[in-house]
Amino acid sequence: MSAVGFSGQWFIVTCDTKLVAIDTKKTREQFVFDCSTAEKKPKDTHPKDENNSDCCEEQNGTDKILAFTVSPSGKLVALTDDTKRLVLFQCEPSWQCISLRWVVRRCTSLVFSQAEDQVLAADKSGDVYSYSVVEPQKEGELKMGHLSMLLAVTMSPDDRYIITADRDEKIRVSPLRCPYKIQSFCLGHQEFVSALLIPSGHSHCLLSGSGDGMVKLWEYECGRRLQSWDLKELEEKQGAEADKEKKPTVCRIASSQDGRHIAVQCERVSTVQFFTLDQEKGRERLVPHSRITLPHFPLDVTFDPEGQFWVLMDSSDTPLQIYTHREGSWQCHAQSPELNTVTEAFKPHWEMVEASKRTNNCFKHLHKVSFDNVTSYLQKKQQRLEEQQLKRTMAQKASSNKKSKKETA
Repeated sequence: MSAVGFSGQWFIVTCDTKLVAIDTKKTREQFVFDCSTAEKKPKDTHPKDENNSDCCEEQNGTDKILAFTVSPSGKLVALTDDTKRLVLFQCEPSWQCISLRWVVRRCTSLVFSQAEDQVLAADKSGDVYSYSVVEPQKEGELKMGHLSMLLAVTMSPDDRYIITADRDEKIRVSPLRCPYKIQSFCLGHQEFVSALLIPSGHSHCLLSGSGDGMVKLWEYECGRRLQSWDLKELEEKQGAEADKEKKPTVCRIASSQDGRHIAVQCERVSTVQFFTLDQEKGRERLVPHSRITLPHFPLDVTFDPEGQFWVLMDSSDTPLQIYTHREGSWQCHAQSPELNTVTEAFKPHWEMVEASKRTNNCFKHLHKVSFDNVTSYLQKKQQRLEEQQLKRTMAQKASSNKKSKKETA
């Protein structure tokens, strides 16, 4: 899974097993962390549990990075990979690995608390674990559990609530101090919820994206839905593979640091939709602003501290593009010195990733599959009735023939 982000002036990209950090302003040596060469898990760290199939798996994973996150101050970065590592980094004054710990199950999403004293990890079994930043070698603490796979986790800016999204269309809001209680549910999506974001400057609002092609705006503390936008219009003719998708899947919602611009990326759709959050009668309203069409499918998007929009694309020739907001629209800034610096430093790492791995549909197996058993049942029932009616008709004809023969004799 490829993803991008910013830690201060460091541009961070994860690609296959590597995390690469490149300074966009100063001439400094890039930082590279390769999970395939990292420390391996000791075999006796956790006893095997026969009732837990995940614990019984071999510890040798593919080392692919599954998720990474940057702390609110930009001084810390955490990543998790397919071999169940949780790695914590310090970015300033220089990059260094603070700790390497092991999670119980493969994680799907990470988030730092606003206080940066802990990092929360949501895993595929529906559990959320808390890992201390202050005590970087301490094992994780189980915070809460769900009955379905978790796909996203975030925290309120005041660290009061943990917000989780799962495969069963639910968004759950729970107090951090007592996460076994439920503050509210944000219900309304018709497919799995794949993206969550609390926009900068709007601490009481939550944006969610789903496999149903919808983006929704919530007051998450009370679970009230404020607005919904259908992104079906983003479905354009992207080729035979894209045409098979019934609905666009929202895979990323990003916000500029000043909260002025919100970008929504859909999987395998080469169009990015921008919104703004405006005040209307004392409430926030999500308003479509503009749209850009990319030359290739985007793998991930992010905003830098200056508000420029960075896109990682599925192209070995032009893997990165920068867009700046000018005169009410987003314009490609192809001659940016930051772009040239990052592209040249990143190209050698990009070549190690095969095109087939980059273009896989990550959410395809999460969509609901419906089976129409009623139609088949009704057809078979009608067939049986017709056969029974035919038998009765034939029996009546045979009986009448015998009766007529007797009368004739």
